[in-house]
Amino acid sequence: MVDLKSQYNKIKAEVDEGIRQVIDSTAFIKGPKVKEFEQHLAHYLGIKHVISCGNGTDALQVAMMSLGLKPGDEVITTSFTFIATAEVIALLGLTPVVVDVNPDTYNIDPDSIRKAITANTKAIVPVHLFGQCAPMEEIMNIAKEYNLFVIEDNAQAIGADYIFDDGSKKKSGTIGNIGCTSFFPSKNLGAFGDGGALFTDDDKIAEQARAVVNHGMKIRYYHDYIGVNSRLDSIQAAILDVKLKHLDEYAFARNSAAEFYDNAFANHPNITTPKRYSKSSHVFHQYTLKLKNANRISLQEHLKGLGIPMMIYYPVPLHMQKAYKSERYQKGDFPVTEYLSESVFSLPMHTELSVEQLEYITKGVLSFFK
Repeated sequence: MVDLKSQYNKIKAEVDEGIRQVIDSTAFIKGPKVKEFEQHLAHYLGIKHVISCGNGTDALQVAMMSLGLKPGDEVITTSFTFIATAEVIALLGLTPVVVDVNPDTYNIDPDSIRKAITANTKAIVPVHLFGQCAPMEEIMNIAKEYNLFVIEDNAQAIGADYIFDDGSKKKSGTIGNIGCTSFFPSKNLGAFGDGGALFTDDDKIAEQARAVVNHGMKIRYYHDYIGVNSRLDSIQAAILDVKLKHLDEYAFARNSAAEFYDNAFANHPNITTPKRYSKSSHVFHQYTLKLKNANRISLQEHLKGLGIPMMIYYPVPLHMQKAYKSERYQKGDFPVTEYLSESVFSLPMHTELSVEQLEYITKGVLSFFK
């Protein structure tokens, strides 16, 4: 699904030099490379503060801790996402409230958010799924109306632009009170290990988040908050700093691959290609299609026989997961999410796909229907 080795080979000299500098300095934790990367990423995103941490799941947890959410508070998010989005809500004793999504973009539906708000609702967590932004202008209007926090789960869409009604743009993850991302190796901006970060323009939230990721300390051995130990190590920061320079180039390569797929599957009776949301650019963390009137597992086995990987993101919605079953939800409550979970499939999507590889993949998919 990804080709990290080929991507590394293109930037090997820069990456190796960055790693060497960290090893020579022996500043492995919270070293200068971490601060440099945070500053460079903040500049790229056009935001005041970037706080790095150990992984994307930690970023979401730290965001909620930094906003002062308390056990029993309700947090609205989508049922069609990776489990981490709801996992941290439950771990903190908060109440996850899941809602349905748009059938074309797969992102959270604002009307469903509005219907789910109660007196206990304190925050909304939109997920920018598969590489394009959720409808943030509508979400921010709802949040303002009900005095709610907005935490953007930006693990899959770093570098995407959101376009407001007035024509202005902001990077995904920089619109709400706080944004979170993951640097898992397969992400668009991926480390060679684990890592994550939070983004905010709010000085107070940033100050608290920096303390929370470091055991709740502002001053060493003086603990002002309940905190965690979640740090991006210096070697990962050095690698990410190199890859950040290429992030827009990577997005262009992913879009080129997506256009090839689009053309190959255009107007196919059994395949629906991904829709582009008019108010967002797309960075194609995944290329995810919908399958109609065909067996998805049979397609997966067919492609496996040809040496072509195919993934299903996500086969079980949050509200139907064993760990998150609740009396408030029943099968059928979120028809769009449940339909997508039964019909979507994702093809290889990364920066190193060649025309020859794309031709082989698309011909392999099309041969299943002959």
